[in-house]
Amino acid sequence: MMKNIKTGSSMWINKHVATQGGFHWQAGYGMFSISPAHRPALERYISSQHDHHKRVTFQEEYRRLLKKYGMEYDEKYVWD
Repeated sequence: MMKNIKTGSSMWINKHVATQGGFHWQAGYGMFSISPAHRPALERYISSQHDHHKRVTFQEEYRRLLKKYGMEYDEKYVWD
């Protein structure tokens, strides 16, 4: 399922959005669910994500989420 989502979205982005060097997803993925009550906050986060990641890197934020929810991980498998 994730392969199809990543392939289809990469093709759409490369066709419709100008990106330097072409868009591609990293090799892995992570998935988190939220309750419907948190949707407005998530939408605000997504709309300001570019500015947010000027202060906190994606890697820092991902590690924080993994730790917050007690997810074990090995750094050598998380990043490309």
